[in-house]
Amino acid sequence: MTASSPRLLVTGAGGQLGRRVVELLLEAGVGNIVAASRDPSKLADLAARGVETRRADFDDPASLVEAFAGVDRLLLISTDALGQPGQRIAQHRAAVAAATAAGVRHVVYTSAPGVRPQTGGGVIDDHFWTEQALAASPTLGWTILRHNLYAELILQGAGHAVSSSLLHSATAGAGRAYITREDCARADAAALVSGEGRRILDVSGPAAVTQDQVAALLSELSGKPVAHQNLPLDALREGLAAAGLPPFLVDVLADFDQAASEGQHAIVTDVVETLTGRAPTSVRAFLEANQAALAQ
Repeated sequence: MTASSPRLLVTGAGGQLGRRVVELLLEAGVGNIVAASRDPSKLADLAARGVETRRADFDDPASLVEAFAGVDRLLLISTDALGQPGQRIAQHRAAVAAATAAGVRHVVYTSAPGVRPQTGGGVIDDHFWTEQALAASPTLGWTILRHNLYAELILQGAGHAVSSSLLHSATAGAGRAYITREDCARADAAALVSGEGRRILDVSGPAAVTQDQVAALLSELSGKPVAHQNLPLDALREGLAAAGLPPFLVDVLADFDQAASEGQHAIVTDVVETLTGRAPTSVRAFLEANQAALAQ
């Protein structure tokens, strides 16, 4: 670290994505890193590696201004406050206001594909209005990284699909450029180090994969027949609710499938390779590496 090196802060550093970004920065020899969390005690291992830790509670705007003080570049990882309508966008707006007040020069924000305003709010609505808040800041530079859906989400439904021989979706045959969390973390870390100006980047895997193709891969790798059944969106909602998922999660998954059916998740870019110098992992390679999980 040198006296002139920018101070980089990662929010949500106690979570899987944030922690991995900090680790990648350390592995790359980047210094002057701040890891922020609602509970900094969870970051003790990072502190032991020379990372400064700070408390940043997104429900306490004053803590955000204090946490962001002296920071040059900020990675704003979207929060997981999905259960209470309006909470997440309030958190994000507070973070953008705090970054502006603290004199942060550049914010990297983890958004999603197909952002748009939604009547009554929702996960995509939150991202839309967060992007608008960044654009409205008079001083902030920003990089909006629209992460496609994690490949890890396939694993969450793989066990049921394999055991029932059916994979359900409401994607209407459209593709989805799944990306691994590791590739997102690599892209986020690179953008945090190098981002300038104001730009929106779609962060995707190497190909748009349909649910028919996902079902075929699950069948091949599990050794059991799996077929994809496309459903109307209302039927998908009913099935998710009948499976015991909480209403907010039903809404999130339905929103994702609706966006995919409109082609919003089929955007394929070279952003990961451009930012990191390495191509992203394919769905096949990801599932092959996690083949044991398909039987669970």
